Formats: sequence, structure tokens, C-alpha cells
Amino acid sequence: MLVPPNLNGRKTMHPYETTHQVSPHGQPWNRGKLIGPKPPLQPKHVWAIRTRLQLGKRTRDLALFNIAIDSKLRGCDVVALKVEDVAHHGYPLDRATVRQRKTGRPVRFEITEQTRQALDDYQKATGKRPGDVLFSGRRGKDRSLTTRQYARLVSKWIAGIGLNPSLFGTHSLRRTKATLIYRRTGYLRAVQLLLGYSKVESTVRYLGIEVDDALNIAEQIDV
Repeated sequence: MLVPPNLNGRKTMHPYETTHQVSPHGQPWNRGKLIGPKPPLQPKHVWAIRTRLQLGKRTRDLALFNIAIDSKLRGCDVVALKVEDVAHHGYPLDRATVRQRKTGRPVRFEITEQTRQALDDYQKATGKRPGDVLFSGRRGKDRSLTTRQYARLVSKWIAGIGLNPSLFGTHSLRRTKATLIYRRTGYLRAVQLLLGYSKVESTVRYLGIEVDDALNIAEQIDV
């Protein structure tokens, strides 16, 4: 199909032609980046990161990493945590409830013993009190980490155990425990509640379990 030239000298697009979003420098915004859902961490990766943070005496990072794994919260909710969200009267809770920023829905999560210990060590080291932001950044003790700072920390932790940080992200931490629970129990409704989704379909899409299950079945078939 021929497209008539534009009389004002500008290029006329084909009716079905599309363009890619480009940066001010003329390059696609996603050039060189892997786009798509980030995979969860494996248990061995979780323990490797924990060990490195413990040996490095990174009390804040260890508490942050552990609570991110346990809570299954989005990055924006993790950095927004306050001391009273996870501890009462100076003692970490066994279970906590946080209202998600994206959906406005409250979600409950467990705080394991090792995470409570990490939180306790962090509070003692920093003197955090109720009303304080839990995880401070470079902007000061009264200012929380930004989601960008959190993402950079995650990339640093991932690279520190020899993995490619471009393959993982903050959602990898959110998906880790939820994916493991599903694989061990097959109880999708429980995972839905823990992630705070209103629909099972959203949980399925987020975890990508239909694709994983299909591949597992396919691997068992010899042609």
C-alpha cells in the first residue's frame, strides 16, 4: 500500500505503523534490559545472601532482606514500614498487618524467628522507636529508603552471591516465599491471601504458575 507524501514535507506514517518509545538520545528505553516478570530466589540464594549480610555485620540490610522475604510486600510498602508495624513495646511481633499502598487492602504476614532476631538487633543498634521509619536511607534517620535505593540494594545483594542482578529485582523477593508455599502445598488460595490479591486469577498471573506447571508436565513427556 502506497502512502501519499505529506505536503508539508514531514513523513506520513502508514495507518498501521507503530513506533517504539525512545529516550531523548534516540535509543529505545528498554534497550539492553530484560523486560518481564523477575523470577523468585531459590532457598539456597536466600541463605547465601543472609550469610553474607551476617558476616558483613550489615544489620539494617539483614533486617530489610528478611522482612522483605517474610512480608511478601511490594517494594513501596517495604520501605514505608514504621517501627510500630513490626514491633510493639520494643519487641518484634510474630505477625503483622500492613495496608498496601497500591490496593488499599490490608495484608497480614508472619515474622519468622530469624527475622525477629534481625529486627531486634537492628533496633538495638539504631535506637529506633515507635513512630520512626523502620529503614532509614542516606537522607537522614527520619527519612525512609526510597524504592530506587531499595532496588539498588537488592541488585547489590544479588551480585554479591554471583548472580546476574539484571535477572532479578525487588519483586523477586516478594515472589520468593509465595512461590515456595505454592510449590510445596499447591494451596493457591493461601498464596492469594498472603499476597493481598482480590482475585485468584491475579495470583496465577503474578506467580506465572500456569506456565511453570505446563513446562513441568512437558518435561515429563518423551516423544
